[in-house]
Amino acid sequence: MIKNDLFLRALKGETVDRPPVWMMRQAGRYLPEFMELRKKYDFFTRCQTPELASEITVQPIRRYGMDAAILFSDILVIPQAMDIEVEMKPNFGPYLPNPIRSKEDLENIIVPNIGDTLGYVMDAIKMTKEKLNDEIPLIGFAGSPWTILCYCVEGQGSKSFDKARGFCFTQPEAAHALLQKITDTTIAYLKAKVKAGVNAVQIFDSWGGMLSPKDYQEFSWPYIQQIVDALKELAPVIVFGKGCWFALGEMAESGASAVGVDWTCSAQNARYLTKGKVTLQGNFDPARLLSPPETIKKMVTQMIREFGKDKYVVNLGHGILPNIPVENAKAFIDAVKEYSE
Repeated sequence: MIKNDLFLRALKGETVDRPPVWMMRQAGRYLPEFMELRKKYDFFTRCQTPELASEITVQPIRRYGMDAAILFSDILVIPQAMDIEVEMKPNFGPYLPNPIRSKEDLENIIVPNIGDTLGYVMDAIKMTKEKLNDEIPLIGFAGSPWTILCYCVEGQGSKSFDKARGFCFTQPEAAHALLQKITDTTIAYLKAKVKAGVNAVQIFDSWGGMLSPKDYQEFSWPYIQQIVDALKELAPVIVFGKGCWFALGEMAESGASAVGVDWTCSAQNARYLTKGKVTLQGNFDPARLLSPPETIKKMVTQMIREFGKDKYVVNLGHGILPNIPVENAKAFIDAVKEYSE
């Protein structure tokens, strides 16, 4: 049994004394201890070496004592497993030298055996569970199929993913074939993660907000729904779409245990759009962690009051920025731990 099960109780909608707290991207680049490892090992070596991935996962827990850990990994391990080459270039980000631009390009894309291709992730989960010693839950994650497609077609990060959207609109048949292959791989991957020991999973639709509400219903949401349907009986599922306020109502009806909210949607609107049916997670602006610690604490307390302490998980509205001072991250976590009505 997990000793601090506050996060899991909040996902079930149970009454709690205070909401649980964790931060997206909490295992990583703002921590000095992470920076030390980064000097020695490149990005995918850190992801693919279970000893390193598990150590990075528990670093923020040792320092701040969040209510949940999230496994250090990357959403782009999925295309790698599907035989799509992915590099992580310093000061550039992800780079895919052979982007998918046609139906012909799809022929080489496989739905892999997860044990063969992503077994290192399962090993990292087992090592992390040993280190956590059932103190807190562990979250596993994957990118949404649409978000993965964005990188596979664009070949790199982008502010607008015009090539990815153009591919969907000019070659919809090929786009749907690719999305289904990514979905099938993701379902198998998340099921393996749950079997390996994660207590909940989160789907990151980081680029969902690039699509119009109508196109979202065609190219993103149906594939996320497939994943929720396949996983919800096995573990709680959190769905987070950045810029996807227009889909919050649908997300609340999906069978997901919680729905993530970014900082552009108020607590009041998020509760209204989800009709109070589901636990909400979010939505502190990551850049607001640059505010003085005392300001952060006041804002966090106000945020909890606006969402309400029940059916709520305190988090950022997207991943923590690399330039956040460690004492500011601490102020964010402490404000939640000290919360009382």
